[in-house]
Amino acid sequence: MEEVKTVSEMVYIGAGLAVGLAAMGAGIGLGIATKGFMEGAARQPELIENLQSKFILGAALAEACGIYGLLIALILSFK
Repeated sequence: MEEVKTVSEMVYIGAGLAVGLAAMGAGIGLGIATKGFMEGAARQPELIENLQSKFILGAALAEACGIYGLLIALILSFK
């Protein structure tokens, strides 16, 4: 196995880690948020409108973390 010789080669490793960890974090966050929304909706169906707006806001924030990871990976790979 050949060793990594330059910093530019290590940038691609960092970009892959950035996008991979960000995607994992966003996926876990969305899963936890969906679980909470579904449990809350099952327990109190009359509050679905209130819960849904909070769920959408939380899902957007979790997804933004994944997009930030992708942005960092793109910045690293094009330098």
